Amino acid sequence: MTEIIERTVTASPERVWELWTTPEGISSWWAPDGFRTDVTTLDLHPGGELTYTMTAVAPEQIAFMEQYGMPLSTVSRKFFTEIDQPHRLAYRSVVDFVPDHEVYEQLTTVELSPSSEGTRIVMHVEPLHDEVWTQRLLAGRANELDNLAALVAAV
Repeated sequence: MTEIIERTVTASPERVWELWTTPEGISSWWAPDGFRTDVTTLDLHPGGELTYTMTAVAPEQIAFMEQYGMPLSTVSRKFFTEIDQPHRLAYRSVVDFVPDHEVYEQLTTVELSPSSEGTRIVMHVEPLHDEVWTQRLLAGRANELDNLAALVAAV
């Protein structure tokens, strides 16, 4: 069952698209609190790849990663499955960071639509392998959207 996260941000769909689909944009808000994101590859077309390194930089996140035997920096890969600028973006994330679990992919679809306040964002998030990891994913995605909303509100 797909989970849904919604936010409205005070920027146009074109601006949100730019922040979601450029290395500079992604690096400015993508990471959850306490992490940094550095984009190394962005090939924006169906079948294209997004590769980035996410690094824990805050003490709480460093402690969490160490507690679960996870590296402080991880390279993440996503493959775009759908691109409809500036309305819809879908990508499959390679889930290869879960200790003692086989690698698999998870689909996220993002819909952007204009609203009177700016842009309504609806994320359809395919669950991960269990409820605990799914809730971690949803909390991370929600935090990322909060970061995006704060970024565009500050401009």
